[in-house]
Amino acid sequence: MVKRFNSISEIQGELAAGTLTIPELTQYYLDRIHSHEHLNAFLEVWAEEAIQKAIEVQEKWKSGTSGRLAGMVIALKDNICYRNHKVSASSRILGDFESLFDSTVVERLQAEDAIFIGRCNCDEFAMGSSNENSAFGPVSNPLDESRVPGGSSGGSAAAVAADLCLAALGSDTGGSIRQPASLTGIVGLKPTYGRVSRHGLIAYASSFDQIGPMTASVEDAALLLEIMAGPDAFDGTAIQEAPATYSAIKPVEGKLRIAYLRDCIDSPGLNPEVRARLMQVIEELRSEGHVVEPVDFPYLDYIVPAYYVLTTAEASSNLARFDGIHYGYRSPDAVGIEATYRKSRSEGFGPEVKRRIMLGTFVLSSGYYDAYYTRGQRVRQIIRTATNQIFEQYAFILTPTTTNEAFALGDNTKDPIAMYLEDIFTVQANLAGIPAISLPLGTKSSGLPFGIQVMGPSGSEETIFSFSSYLMDRFSSNH
Repeated sequence: MVKRFNSISEIQGELAAGTLTIPELTQYYLDRIHSHEHLNAFLEVWAEEAIQKAIEVQEKWKSGTSGRLAGMVIALKDNICYRNHKVSASSRILGDFESLFDSTVVERLQAEDAIFIGRCNCDEFAMGSSNENSAFGPVSNPLDESRVPGGSSGGSAAAVAADLCLAALGSDTGGSIRQPASLTGIVGLKPTYGRVSRHGLIAYASSFDQIGPMTASVEDAALLLEIMAGPDAFDGTAIQEAPATYSAIKPVEGKLRIAYLRDCIDSPGLNPEVRARLMQVIEELRSEGHVVEPVDFPYLDYIVPAYYVLTTAEASSNLARFDGIHYGYRSPDAVGIEATYRKSRSEGFGPEVKRRIMLGTFVLSSGYYDAYYTRGQRVRQIIRTATNQIFEQYAFILTPTTTNEAFALGDNTKDPIAMYLEDIFTVQANLAGIPAISLPLGTKSSGLPFGIQVMGPSGSEETIFSFSSYLMDRFSSNH
């Protein structure tokens, strides 16, 4: 009987002992996906292919030639390209489009014998905080099916939380990995901007987007990042230096200096139980000799508006290519070129995507460019500078990942502003380009989880993993 595994090391331990085979494990996940279809986490499952790959990797394992991810079954968010497989960004506009190439992350994971089991539902073009914006219906949170799993990587989060795969890939533009990780009780990492190649990721906002791992353990997040990270000739924004050996997680040495944002703790929207849990963690860190101090960050109210001005501008530009001409959906009623553009885009895009395209087109338009876009860039620079100044004195910044537990399906759909404010604590890391991780360290009295977020300076993933591992060992069992 296959059981639930929380890390690749547990799986490989059983493979080595001969108590498990990779085809058995893959079939276990396929059976669980089938019995959890009602969650709507997967848009497509590659069952035959996954089993075939599992048989091949099992043979390699026996002969001692398998890669480092032998036994790791992974789901892909539906905006990551996988050659000869459909990729739709959960939008009708892409129709039955099949990718002609592999994204860099898929290539690197396959080279280490990862098994891809299917593509996960997400908010359309990664625009949303609840996974209710998908053209293929909302995803349910496996911990309470009346609630959202978060977004936009909600399908990926639900798949890991429901034990439908060991790990999943998401993308994070303003919190789209960390926020659903918080609401489903898993680990979600947004790497430093440029740490992981964006080649083969369908773009939403190119100066913000990052691919990252969603896992049950810090060790798996570290291993996946190590394999995915590094320079890439196909992505000019990729960091050129080779990544560190993240999987060799070092113990925390000495006493740390840690900041927490007073403005987050004092935020009126923060649930009292979330606040109390964060303060409890802070007090226990202090009792162990670490310096944990409040710092002022008076820009909290400007973060979300600046983010939406800049990301919608980039989205307006990036999504212009989906025009009903080259590939994807074309309106059957279209006659002539203008009607083809207008009808195909009107029918192919969902309401939230149209809202953001129109907003982005407006902020880039003549007469408003300086008032909105240029000012948004200035605010981004102020936030980046202020964040980096905190890191001159402190190793990490601690905040809640989300203001509360998962909200009910349909709660925020009529109020875009309420939905946008879901990202209030996560957007800072994307604006500043720094790494951030959500750790499942809190549980509400309702029994539902919430995450605590650790942010570090640009390029500090190695120390973030050390500190995260320490926090999980110290706090995840006694919440």
